[in-house]
Amino acid sequence: MPLTLTLSEGVLPVGTEKQAIAQLTDAMLKWHGLTGNKVMTPNITAMVSILPKGSTFSGGKEFSGAWVEWKIPSFAFTSREIQKGFFADATDIIHRLSGGKQTKDHIYVNVVHAVDGAWNLDGQAMTNEQLGDAISKG
Repeated sequence: MPLTLTLSEGVLPVGTEKQAIAQLTDAMLKWHGLTGNKVMTPNITAMVSILPKGSTFSGGKEFSGAWVEWKIPSFAFTSREIQKGFFADATDIIHRLSGGKQTKDHIYVNVVHAVDGAWNLDGQAMTNEQLGDAISKG
C-alpha cells in the first residue's frame, strides 16, 4: 500500500521525514484495526518527495504545502469514521512535526483506490477478496 508524502522544501525540518512516514503508517494501521498485522505492515511502502521552493502552488501562486496520498485497495478508507479519523491524525502529524509552522489548511490528504484485482502481493495480482483473506491471516 504505497504512501506518497510530498513536501515543499522547508515544511518539515530535515531528518523528520522518517518520523512522518512511521507515524502516518502507524495511523493508517490503527484506523483500519491492523496494528501489528504481519501481512499488511511490511506491505505498506512509502516515498518522500521534497520539492524545491518555488515549485509548489495554490491558486496559481507559490506556497508551501504538504500532501499525503495513499494508493490502496478499494476496500480501505471506505468508512467515514476512518476517513475523518485518519485525515485528522495525518494533518496533526505533519503540523506537529513542522513545529506548528505548517498551517493545517496547507496540508492535504487523499486516497486513490486501485481497481479490484489490480493489487500485487508476492508477485501475484490479487482480488479484493484474496487480499482481504491474506490480511486476515496476518
